[in-house]
Amino acid sequence: MSTPALDVTLQQIWIYPVKSCAGLRLRSVELLETGLEWDRTWMVVDARGEFVSQRELPRLALVQPRLHLGQLELRAPGMLTLHLALDAAEAPCRVRVWDDELAAYDMGDVAAQWFTDFLGPDLPPGMGPLRLARFDPEARRLAAPAWTGGVEAPVTFSDGFPLLVVTQAALEGLQARLAALGQPDADVVRRLRPNLVLGGLPAHAEDGLARLRWLADGAPPDAPAAELALVKPCTRCTIPDVDPARGVADGLLGPVLRGYRRDARFKGATTFGMNAIVRAGVGQMLHEGMRGQAWPAC
Repeated sequence: MSTPALDVTLQQIWIYPVKSCAGLRLRSVELLETGLEWDRTWMVVDARGEFVSQRELPRLALVQPRLHLGQLELRAPGMLTLHLALDAAEAPCRVRVWDDELAAYDMGDVAAQWFTDFLGPDLPPGMGPLRLARFDPEARRLAAPAWTGGVEAPVTFSDGFPLLVVTQAALEGLQARLAALGQPDADVVRRLRPNLVLGGLPAHAEDGLARLRWLADGAPPDAPAAELALVKPCTRCTIPDVDPARGVADGLLGPVLRGYRRDARFKGATTFGMNAIVRAGVGQMLHEGMRGQAWPAC
């Protein structure tokens, strides 16, 4: 007997155009093979081409993106707005994301100076000057096949997988724990940085899901649908301990998460949310509020 599907709602959609900078909530977005359109398309790198993140430079959280009239606009305190055409790319370069070295495009001296000026006071010796790189769509970077079941799942500059999925109830549960400790508004969604937030499920139900299916409103049941496979729990680093409003590490979430989200499968590391890959529906639109189905893992 097949496992019955669960009804879910797509409550929130988030992208992070520049890796480790602030997120951008969208009402709708196109699903690509690599995840959501414009997600982690750009990345700040050091003088050696190594990516930098809020782990080393928490003030990256203060860089606010906006997609407007064919441009990526970046704002930060004390800085003029940086305007980058969405189709712009300059000189080819090489960058590194964790263990992956790949081709990319440098975004030019103006963008490099903008990030170096904003983050300059925080740069450790030898890290600067900073550059901004853009993902090369011809580059082939894949999620770990050990977790995808051998399926080739392309990714851009994300840490390892195309999408991160959490339940709204899990976010609310964490916020309730923080409120009990005197932190009534910790902005947990901005700290935990999901792509898709699911409604209609219990807290952390995503841990036991294998598949999500989204069908456009009014489409017949046999119409092509967007399908995601949930493949790996998301182990958490120190980025959730960065206050997104101040761009400083405050150590707020780590101790709370360790109190109830330690995962023996990852040597006691904390996990929150599930990494997902795209299995079908490339080119389809996802919308906040759309209804879908979820299948538990067998």
